[in-house]
Amino acid sequence: MRKRFLVSVSACVLVAAGTLSACSDTSGSGSGSTGATGASGPAGGNGKKAKIGVILPDSKTSGRWETNDRKYLTEAFKAAGVDYDIQNAQGDKSQFQTLADQMITNGATVLIIVNLDSGTGKAVLDKAKSQGVATIDYDRLTLGGSAQYYVSFDNVKVGTLMGQGIEKCLSAAGAQKPTIAMLNGSATDNNATLLKQGYDGVLKPKFDSGEYVKGPDQAVPDWNNTEGANMFEQMLTQSPNISGVVAANDGLGNAAISILKKQKLNGRVPVTGQDAETTALQNILVGDQCMTVYKAIKKEADAVSGLAVALAKGQKPSVPATVRDPEGKRDVPSVLLEPLAIYKENVKDVVADGYVTKDTLCTGAYAAKCTEFGVN
Repeated sequence: MRKRFLVSVSACVLVAAGTLSACSDTSGSGSGSTGATGASGPAGGNGKKAKIGVILPDSKTSGRWETNDRKYLTEAFKAAGVDYDIQNAQGDKSQFQTLADQMITNGATVLIIVNLDSGTGKAVLDKAKSQGVATIDYDRLTLGGSAQYYVSFDNVKVGTLMGQGIEKCLSAAGAQKPTIAMLNGSATDNNATLLKQGYDGVLKPKFDSGEYVKGPDQAVPDWNNTEGANMFEQMLTQSPNISGVVAANDGLGNAAISILKKQKLNGRVPVTGQDAETTALQNILVGDQCMTVYKAIKKEADAVSGLAVALAKGQKPSVPATVRDPEGKRDVPSVLLEPLAIYKENVKDVVADGYVTKDTLCTGAYAAKCTEFGVN
């Protein structure tokens, strides 16, 4: 990822390895202190109690939200001594809005959301803003929204790593004029658009030159893994010569692998992913998945919690980057973290970082592979 540095000596936030500090906002702007106060925690900018609401999207499309994000956010808020309420919308847009309303009514001074789509996210953010509640987009930018900050990874870079990954694995396999299928993320998720921008940037020159053949290219609604498997099965029926699969996350990657296994093609057709889920790492160790992209969720959670706590205390943090919202026609102050490509050789790095444990990863048939690739 391109390095981003603060260029103003008056900047008051330092984001490094997921840590953040902030200066006070003497104007009170962005304090998000309207509404009922929490039962405990530090006072906000006008003496109100800090209370932070978080709405996660679901627990089906990716295990990270409940397994990792909830844990790391909880730890960060407890360490800061602030009231917090973390809920999961479970993919239900009506429930997403209901949760937001409840949090605002119950005295949230800051609202962090991972939107289900930009329309739902915008409605929630705009209502929070109208109630004086500070807002942060977490992981996914809400297009046309009003979030004061955005915290995520460089998603174009994530997609670029996927494109480079499929290229590397096809080269290692000696593939000649391979046909590439694409299982893209949800068309309503801006992250999926950015991911595709990244891997298309790597692969389009290959398609244009005739070195690769562009195969089926479809978006999977709501990142639904079952639907992704059905879609890939149809792709494979229509194009049985598919040589590689760019899957936009590990859930979709595993969906494609499940179909490849039926055709005894697993291990012969490289598949990408992202999120470094345990199943994906196991797939990589045994050769069924080419690579994944590891995003250090703790750093992301620490960055967003640091921003939220600062806002809840009536401070106005400065951050080192901006991301353009093309629908809202504005530059959103942002923290963007760096992703890492994971292959067999560096699966151990994910374990060393504490994201998964050796005991969880190296079970049964995977134990020998863990030993082979130095997972300690």
